[in-house]
Amino acid sequence: MGRLLGIGTDVGNKRSFNEDSVGYYEDENFGIYIVADGMGGHNAGEVASKMAKDVVINYVLNHRDEESPEEILNEALQNANRRIYREGLLNEECNGMGTTITGALLRGDELTVVNVGDSRVYVLRDGQLIKVTKDHSLVQELLDNGTITIEEAKNHPNRNVITRAVGTNPVVRADYYDLNLKNVEKVLLCSDGLTNEVSEDEILEVLKSNEENPCQQLINMSKENGGRDNISVIIFKGEWRSR
Repeated sequence: MGRLLGIGTDVGNKRSFNEDSVGYYEDENFGIYIVADGMGGHNAGEVASKMAKDVVINYVLNHRDEESPEEILNEALQNANRRIYREGLLNEECNGMGTTITGALLRGDELTVVNVGDSRVYVLRDGQLIKVTKDHSLVQELLDNGTITIEEAKNHPNRNVITRAVGTNPVVRADYYDLNLKNVEKVLLCSDGLTNEVSEDEILEVLKSNEENPCQQLINMSKENGGRDNISVIIFKGEWRSR
């Protein structure tokens, strides 16, 4: 029995295309989970996010036993970045396309997270929701330098402007986080279509409630609160206990 508790993606209420991509692979002691939120003209964002998801998962599976998790993820990400960047140069309809990516590579109870952009990873630990990743966004930079408050950030007109993306430059720089899953009950990956509409307190309540389909519940909440963007969610179990 795997750790996955749910996976889902939805176009939301306002968009014509779903430019998010989600994917995972897991077996008994290993897992790779990806959320990517694409951007670009036409529906090129969908091309970028799907390419990032597929390239990263395939690379990780082919190199799962080779190097440190961070090195595996970094090579996977650079491969995806080169593919997307090249496609953007060769295909006029895909010019300038890119994608966020947040990924979690699991080995036993050791988790390595990779992040580019403003999709996020959270963990539920000891009944508290903890944000693992830090957004690469204009709003985060304004928060960091004290220009705006947390309250102002929630409705900032430029909150969708990201400062890093996969595929927009020849090389991409990612952030990595290593976690031990001891006392972690659940891990959540999501695109900003969730976090722009649903508060962290509301996310916490859903994760603590042990509802049968937590991903769909969060997607529904986002749509009820406006659903202005595509919404993607993956939830899986934290600390492994044999059942």
